[in-house]
Amino acid sequence: MKTPARSFALLLVLASAPLFGADAPAAPAASGPYKLLKSIDVPAGGTSWDYLAVDSEGHRLFVTNGTNVIAIDTEKDAVVGQVDDTSGVHGFAIVPKLGRGFASNGRANNVSVVDLKTLKTLSKVNTGQNPDWIMFEASQGEIYTFNGTSKDSTVFTAADGKVVATIPLGGKPETAMADATVGRIFDNMEDTDEVVALDIKTHTVAARWPIAPNAGATGMAIDLAHKRLFLGADGSHTMVMFDYTTGKVVTTVPIGTGVDACAFDPGTQFAFSSSGTAATVTIAHEDSPNKLTVVQTLATERGAKTMTLDPATHKIYLGAVKYAGAATGARGRQTPVPGSFHVLVYGMDPPAKK
Repeated sequence: MKTPARSFALLLVLASAPLFGADAPAAPAASGPYKLLKSIDVPAGGTSWDYLAVDSEGHRLFVTNGTNVIAIDTEKDAVVGQVDDTSGVHGFAIVPKLGRGFASNGRANNVSVVDLKTLKTLSKVNTGQNPDWIMFEASQGEIYTFNGTSKDSTVFTAADGKVVATIPLGGKPETAMADATVGRIFDNMEDTDEVVALDIKTHTVAARWPIAPNAGATGMAIDLAHKRLFLGADGSHTMVMFDYTTGKVVTTVPIGTGVDACAFDPGTQFAFSSSGTAATVTIAHEDSPNKLTVVQTLATERGAKTMTLDPATHKIYLGAVKYAGAATGARGRQTPVPGSFHVLVYGMDPPAKK
């Protein structure tokens, strides 16, 4: 499945390469490989949301939605259930081998352990204050929560929920990614403008690297093959390519305001940054481990700031709501319309058959 999509994507990249360089402005919204495929209505959904997560094997999309987690069938593009009692939920980590999901409940300072088949909560694990990003580290079989208020990480065993470590981080953590081959987890420190490297085995901070002159990194994605991170830095309105073997910024491309998520597709070599204020997703191609080329600035909807990628289908998913009235204030805030929550699905056309 990946080969045709990759060939199609690379043809588009080659066609646009003379127009867009690594330091050039983003491409016009109408050009590029991605387009809107569908909008999935979630009429019972709330008007606040955070991260989305895909289970490619189980054909499920999980969308955190205030006090619950919405489950969507990605083959039927339809809501199939929800996880309840997840107060202030931010993220959802999926462990298919255990048949478990893990929801980080920011207001409750705990994690719900969920049966992926029944969507019922089996138990809860206490964490630090305001657990936000949550992830599974497969080599040690552990769950990490990154706690925004207590500025630390809670680590517990996925199989039994036993807490094994609390790691002080020295800043407000955002998104994190792991590379077991180097024994590290990498996390954005939004308020100190650093990437922190955690030792997977010792549960300690192994390194701290500045991302200057970039600032305010939130979203993060990883290219394991080339040892690169992609950071969405809202303070500098850039997507940063970062070498995590040296701790150095390699290059950047401009993105829209209000970024909160990044994704990387190893099948197409596309890196994505979703910006809710600008209502865009910047799509850049990793031409080499030292070069990014913007191929599209995809128009989305205002407020669609978080995103996830299904690497099996190359689709991206973003949460959004409709708004009433004109934007007000410095941040352009608007009133969300109750019952208007929906998930936007974007993807590429398949290559033409010969």
